[in-house]
Amino acid sequence: MTDPDAEVGALSPESLTAKNRFVCELCDKGFPREQNLQLHRRGHNLPFKIKKKADQEVQKKVYICPQIGCVHHDPSKALGDLTGIKKQFARKHGEKIFNCSRCHKRYAVLSDLKVHSKICGTRSTSASVDLPSLGND
Repeated sequence: MTDPDAEVGALSPESLTAKNRFVCELCDKGFPREQNLQLHRRGHNLPFKIKKKADQEVQKKVYICPQIGCVHHDPSKALGDLTGIKKQFARKHGEKIFNCSRCHKRYAVLSDLKVHSKICGTRSTSASVDLPSLGND
């Protein structure tokens, strides 16, 4: 259960799947994180902006899935971080664009493919089942 006092954030599917959300105002180059954009701005001799947190109390924020009908669309089932909701949205509602080269299983999140590839082909494909002896020998 999420914190009932947390601020609930709702992002559009487009913003959850965007690769380069932060764009340089001079050259239109995009970056996935604000820190990357800030470092890039230094190359244009633009000031490096550092956001200072005010002395006010930090409000915890949770994110809901934008897909109506999804279990995580309910604020009581919201996820506590932006990365979590992005991965959840991709896994459940996104296109599976990453393929395993061995078994051709498809994934929407690259890290899921990387975890899978570590174990793919290491397990036996035929399951052996030990049945209990019936004592009729």
